Amino acid sequence: MADLKYKPVSHDHEAFLKKASKRKGFRKAYGDLEEEYRLTREMLAARSKFGLTQEAVAELMGTTKSAVSRLEAAGKHAPSLTTLKKYARAVGCRLEIKLVPNTRLAKRSTRVAKKQAAG
Repeated sequence: MADLKYKPVSHDHEAFLKKASKRKGFRKAYGDLEEEYRLTREMLAARSKFGLTQEAVAELMGTTKSAVSRLEAAGKHAPSLTTLKKYARAVGCRLEIKLVPNTRLAKRSTRVAKKQAAG
């Protein structure tokens, strides 16, 4: 059986963003993946909180370390809800998905609905 003890790798995310944001196109690309990065950060934080390695999570999910690695790589993989639920259970969590109104878009939708109702 693999060594399942968690050994975090140090990473200064703020310093990385500061340096990377100087590259052409980075800000837009990063912004386009904002939700994926947020989910990835939550997943990594949950795994870290429980002191689990990718190998341990893979074993609990009944999959491979490489599958967990892909799952934790923002923008590289579009996991199914079933896979996300398995990951959540493996790291001692439950999956909660919700739709949060975007006020800018909600106003536009309201205008469109009013026009449609008016006929």
